[in-house]
Amino acid sequence: MRLHLFLPAVKPAALAPPTACPRPDCPGTLFRFHQAVRKPLRDTRYPQVAAHRYECLHCHHTFRVYPPGVTRACTSQRVRGLGVMLYLLGLSYGATALALEALGAPLSKTQVYAAVQAAAAAVPGLRRDRLCDGVRTPALGADLTSVRCCGQWLTLGLTVDAVRGTVLTIDELPDGEAATLRDWLEPIAGAVGAEILVTDDADGFKTVADGAGLAHQVCKSHVLRNTEQLIASLSEAVMGDPDGSLGAIEVTPEQAAADLARWGELCRTRQPTEEGDVGALHARYQGAAPPERGQKWSGAYRLRMLFLDRWELWRRLTRYRRWQGPEEEHIDGTNNATERAIGWWVKERYRMMRGYKVPENAVNVSRLLAWAGNQLEGRGAALAEVLG
Repeated sequence: MRLHLFLPAVKPAALAPPTACPRPDCPGTLFRFHQAVRKPLRDTRYPQVAAHRYECLHCHHTFRVYPPGVTRACTSQRVRGLGVMLYLLGLSYGATALALEALGAPLSKTQVYAAVQAAAAAVPGLRRDRLCDGVRTPALGADLTSVRCCGQWLTLGLTVDAVRGTVLTIDELPDGEAATLRDWLEPIAGAVGAEILVTDDADGFKTVADGAGLAHQVCKSHVLRNTEQLIASLSEAVMGDPDGSLGAIEVTPEQAAADLARWGELCRTRQPTEEGDVGALHARYQGAAPPERGQKWSGAYRLRMLFLDRWELWRRLTRYRRWQGPEEEHIDGTNNATERAIGWWVKERYRMMRGYKVPENAVNVSRLLAWAGNQLEGRGAALAEVLG
């Protein structure tokens, strides 16, 4: 896991006068300085800081103004941020509490937990109902993963900018059915202005792309791995034509083996102009009879269905060769951006645990990690943004 985190700073000398009354129903903008008080603080550097009390001249409400990095809490934002950082880097809540105690700024496990969950809940965007304004991408990547929560498997859906690799949303889903995927993905695709959807070979994603009018790119790596396994399995199954199904359609075992080898070559080259070659492979086995009820598929029928499936998939498999975004964006034909996001921002932290206890925490912690990861190539993640 790679993270670029900045801890909140505590600046005792940077006390600024208030500009608005903290009461939401008060329009007051004029204040009288009341007094300076000392505030005890749990921090790595300052045992106490100065706070200023002001009186609102409109409603006569008195309130405190604290320096940057300090709130009404007895613990500074720097210490809370350090607790969040240690947890994200892999320590448990208990181990984080021990580390902070050794640094002279103790927090209990409960306080560390509260700091992590508060920061995670404050992450901007990364949810379908509150996607960050202004996020636009012509290529949307999507995938599902699962984590263990209270003995049950929890399904998480992730969407990414397939061009830049940044995570857009992480949401809890009830299942991976096509209807669920449609309700999840269509609003996100509309919000970001997506033109193409990049996913694995799951049928549910194909249904979503077609229903939403999106071009669809199926991950070439997924298809290639599956194809290599099928070729190895079918090459043995048709050797010698043990069930006679190849002979029934006047195809020799040698021809079947050559067709499988040819399909392997086509799957590796993936040229849009070779769609006719894939169709020709299917046509050779189109006469293979389907099995009767309760019977197994014959070798010839398995070849027929393989080549039919890949012929129908061909345009989704080679879309990246032809697609170009409005600003000449390109994609590489894989779903690696989503797979990488799942590995770094969900599974890497999850591997160190015995499972989550609360579904909301699984989602929130993943969002917090993804938010920090999105800023790896930029200025880095300032924890003050989610601790304030």
